Order: sequence, then C-alpha cells, then structure tokens
Amino acid sequence: MGPARRRDALRLRGGGSPPLLRLFPGRLSAFPLFLLALLLGFASLLWLQLSCSAEGPSPGGQHRGVPRQPCPPPAPLQPPEEEASWGPHRLALLVPFRERFEELLAFVPYMHRFLSKKRIRHHIFILNQVDHFRFNRASLINVGFLESGNDTDYIAMHDVDLLPLNEHLDYSFPEAGPFHVASPELHPLYHYKTYVGGILLLTKQHYELCNGMSNRFWGWGREDDEFYRRIKGAGLQVRRPSGITTGYETFQHLHDPAWRKRDQKRIAAQKQEQFKVDREGGLNNVRYRIESRTDLSVAGAPCTVLNILLDCDTDETPWCTFG
Repeated sequence: MGPARRRDALRLRGGGSPPLLRLFPGRLSAFPLFLLALLLGFASLLWLQLSCSAEGPSPGGQHRGVPRQPCPPPAPLQPPEEEASWGPHRLALLVPFRERFEELLAFVPYMHRFLSKKRIRHHIFILNQVDHFRFNRASLINVGFLESGNDTDYIAMHDVDLLPLNEHLDYSFPEAGPFHVASPELHPLYHYKTYVGGILLLTKQHYELCNGMSNRFWGWGREDDEFYRRIKGAGLQVRRPSGITTGYETFQHLHDPAWRKRDQKRIAAQKQEQFKVDREGGLNNVRYRIESRTDLSVAGAPCTVLNILLDCDTDETPWCTFG
C-alpha cells in the first residue's frame, strides 16, 4: 500500500488527531483545553445569535417555569472613569469555577449586560481550579478576593449557574452590611433562613472583618453555613431584597443534576468537621499559586480567568483528596 492510501486508511479508521486538537501540540494541559472549549462555545453562541430574532426566544429554553427571554442587545462597553452616572464604586464579581464551560459561556455575557444596564462598574473574575484536589469554593473566593486588585471595593460571591432575571435586584455597594441577593424567599432551591449562598455582596472591609471564608471545606456544600456564623461573629447583619414579587422565578438556575453530579461525598472526619466553626483559618492561611492570568472576551463581554492551584495540608484536611 502506498503512502497516500495508508493515510486514507488511517482517516477511515479514525486514526490521527482531530484538526482542532492539532492546534495544541503535545500533551494537553488544563488551560489549552479551557481555550478549546471557549472556541467551541463561541461557535455555538454565534449560531444561536443568528438563529433568534428580536421577537423570538432566547437560547437555552425554559428552566423551572421561567419564560424565555428575547435575544439580548450587544453588551455595552464599560464606562469611562469620569462618567459620574455609573457611581464611584467598582464590583469584583468572583465566580468559583471548574469544568462548567457551557454555563460560563452563558454567564459572562449575561452578567456583563445585566450589570452594565444597571450602571454598575464591575470586573468579572473566573476562579478556575486546575489542581487535582476536590473542589473548594470557599478557598477560590478567598483567592479571588486577594487577587482582585485595589480598583474594586466590593465583591459578589456569585455561583456560575445562577442568573438574575429581575432587573430590580440590587447589586450596588452594600455599605450597611452583607447583602444576600439570592435570598431564601427567591432562590429556586434553598429556602432555609440562614442560607447565604448563591449570590452574596460584601464590601472588602466587611469580608476582611470576617477573615474571609474557611479553607477546610473540600467537596460540595456547608461552606456558606459556616460563613453565616462568621458574619454574625463579626457583628454584621445580613440584609436581603425587598419588594421583589417574582418569587422562585427571580433567578434562572442552569444546573442540571441529571448529568452533572455534585461532589457530596463525606470522607472520614469530614462528617463531623463540616458542622464546626473554623476559628483559625480563612484569608490569613489560604495556600495557592496562580498558574496563569488571562483576560478574555466572551461574546463581547470582558472577564479575567485565573487558573488557580490550591494547596492542601493532608494532615489537617485529609478529605481534600478522594484517596
């Protein structure tokens, strides 16, 4: 068989690499895979934008009874610094993240439009955990806080799978204390009184007063409940939205539990530790390294991706691994 026929035979048998993968020579690392997913997502977004009209439904369909929305206008640009109507404060939107690319592609342009329409200066930080430990939402938020820079003066701890649908929701500077946007009366899933997850706004001063979040929560859940106790221990009062009449349809929840399982496993002493208050750790002892920092634009919306390598003391928290 000649060289040309051998190449054809390899193609027919599925040999060789797909064209997109050949853009990344050698062994693929986390960041090239991230860029590859974004590239595929851009193509999908372009197709969706071309397929809808100003009067038609938006991509994504219905979620939990929420009506479809019309195609959004192009994302507005950030204002010049001297534009007084946007106010003096700047929000750091901190988004803990790992391998949820389709949700990210919807989240970044949506939130950029939402906040820009409300004239809120903002910077979106995607806190991408690229180590081999279990997911640690609280530590990622601590890292995002430390890396967000001095040009932002308050933060939003924001889940990537939760989109605000009601334009009256307040994302402004929470001077009076922590402001829980995704309150139990509005969140589609969590309705207990001490819940402060989903979307929570704090000034940077108040977050430091709490010493941030505990770094001991590896896997899904409980870090918000511990943070509620920190808020109370710092003498702060949680405030929540008023006058919002859309109830459990105030947010669009993108998470599909049928195909995306949560890491709810409890290993060894973790079963007891998850209910304790961490009185020692937080901002003061989070251990991490920034592998890379990249500014991206998703469908015209700017964001910064921080690829974060968390570190774990397996003597202190052996449940940070699956072993």
